[in-house]
Amino acid sequence: MELTVTQAQGRVPVTIISVAGHLDGQSYQSLIKKAREVFESGSKHLLLDLADLTYISSAGLVSLNTITLMIRGEALPDPEQGWSTLKSMDRPHSAGGTKINLKLLNPRPEITNVFEMVGFSEFFDVFTDKQTAVDSF
Repeated sequence: MELTVTQAQGRVPVTIISVAGHLDGQSYQSLIKKAREVFESGSKHLLLDLADLTYISSAGLVSLNTITLMIRGEALPDPEQGWSTLKSMDRPHSAGGTKINLKLLNPRPEITNVFEMVGFSEFFDVFTDKQTAVDSF
């Protein structure tokens, strides 16, 4: 997996993390680490560009959940806890507020299908136009 970080300016500064390749058990912690770096450096509005993401596993879904919780200042799940980490993925859905600070850009149809199967499409704003996504923050 490759990660690229860029900045864009809308009403507020937006950090764009572009994700390319596979987001799975081998790479999901890299995405969490990168998001933590940009968040701790002061970036509060994140746009994940998924145009070049070709595969996402359950571990990849855990990374999106973890980033969401981090942005909202909530306790993060322990990835070493396996099933309980996956069970914690309903927290962003039930708590609300997620759509304000983390949005998704250009996921491929196969990635969108995964989001729909697990219910992620209900709590992430998804955009197909970068400027529209940036302006939505």
